[in-house]
Amino acid sequence: MAEASAPRAPGAADEKAMPAIQAVERAANILGAFSPHRPRLTLNEITAVLGTSKATAHRYTKALRAVDLLRYDPRESVYSLGPQVLTLAAAARAGLPLVKVAEPFMDRLVREAQETVVLSVWDGECPIVVASNDSTDSVARVTVRLGARLSPTASAQGRVFCAYLQPDEVPILGRELHASPELAEELDVIRSTGVSVKSPVVNGLRTIAAPVFQAGRAVAALAVIAPSAAVEQDDKNQIQALIRTADNLSSVLGRS
Repeated sequence: MAEASAPRAPGAADEKAMPAIQAVERAANILGAFSPHRPRLTLNEITAVLGTSKATAHRYTKALRAVDLLRYDPRESVYSLGPQVLTLAAAARAGLPLVKVAEPFMDRLVREAQETVVLSVWDGECPIVVASNDSTDSVARVTVRLGARLSPTASAQGRVFCAYLQPDEVPILGRELHASPELAEELDVIRSTGVSVKSPVVNGLRTIAAPVFQAGRAVAALAVIAPSAAVEQDDKNQIQALIRTADNLSSVLGRS
């Protein structure tokens, strides 16, 4: 006859789960310690965040590096967020209500412009692509990766944010304006026209972008990306379609 197993003590499963829960909490605390104003941390700083021994903090950093959530610079002995964080951030932003609201507007703009349309938001340092629609009838399509980080001053989307965000929200803007008076003039033009059309051509592609507003704040940049010759051939129509679509989306979001 088989022996009856001893009854499990109440709460035993919970006690076994506690170390795993604590590990998740500690990993989250480490990742949460980074910010745009504090992008790099030493092991001593991470240890202080955790309130543990340095050996314990090192084990956590090693585990987070193994899954690309942290990276380590041996030259300066500092940690920063790893590339996997960008993928997770893109997935999180893709679930934002803004993206869902923007989808039909992007669909309509793709049909009008017959070029790729992307939506970007500001992540504290630069624009990041949160939605992309390349469903055109063109033989050659431009595909933009979700989570792609764009130049804050050279991209059309970045210039839109530079024109409408507060100066302290764009950390490098003061330095860039000092180095390039032309950029300051371009930002004034964007504010007066509501569209960025003079960003540099990169890899044969040209981008035009317009701001999307909610509650009086620029929350996104809507852009058309196409081979430079294609945009230049039908500049006026594409620019008008972009401005109109961004304006309509802003109205739905509640621009003021």
